[in-house]
Amino acid sequence: MRVVLDACVLFPSVLRDILLGMAARGLYEPVWSERILEEWARAVIRLGADAQAEARAEGLLMRTAFPRAMQRAQPNIEARLVLPDENDLHVLAVAISSGADAILTFNASDFPRHVLAAEGIERRDPDGFVWELWSRNPAEVGAVIAWVHAEAERRAGQPVSLKALLKRVKLNRFAKAFGAGGV
Repeated sequence: MRVVLDACVLFPSVLRDILLGMAARGLYEPVWSERILEEWARAVIRLGADAQAEARAEGLLMRTAFPRAMQRAQPNIEARLVLPDENDLHVLAVAISSGADAILTFNASDFPRHVLAAEGIERRDPDGFVWELWSRNPAEVGAVIAWVHAEAERRAGQPVSLKALLKRVKLNRFAKAFGAGGV
């Protein structure tokens, strides 16, 4: 399954680590464009001056780890598309150009399902997407979550509630199911 990662799902580092960890385990194939990565880098500026440089460095690591992920939107495709926010046209164009199955985003209103369906693309929210991958691959996703949780605790220098960590990145349904699963 090829999935375009919208800039909004790259911004919370915990969510990005979960998504990239699952991709590294072959649970799906990530797709992005230079413009998506640049939007993400610009969005983190509110975290401080160093955050943008860190995001760009992380983007370089992502390019190396997932060389097939970088895609370009074909201008002729973007020109024929209509979305509520024209700034998101490139995301849909990248999805079409790359043959993606879905766009992973928190911005449901910017990607109407009927518009995406006409292009053979699905809109997915991160919570449902992570939950679905976990329900199909519990050991693989569980290992990713354990690693991300350990990293969060290492960075914080103290214990961090896994449930709170997952909820902070809007993985509420998954946090509930994952906790109930006893994994």
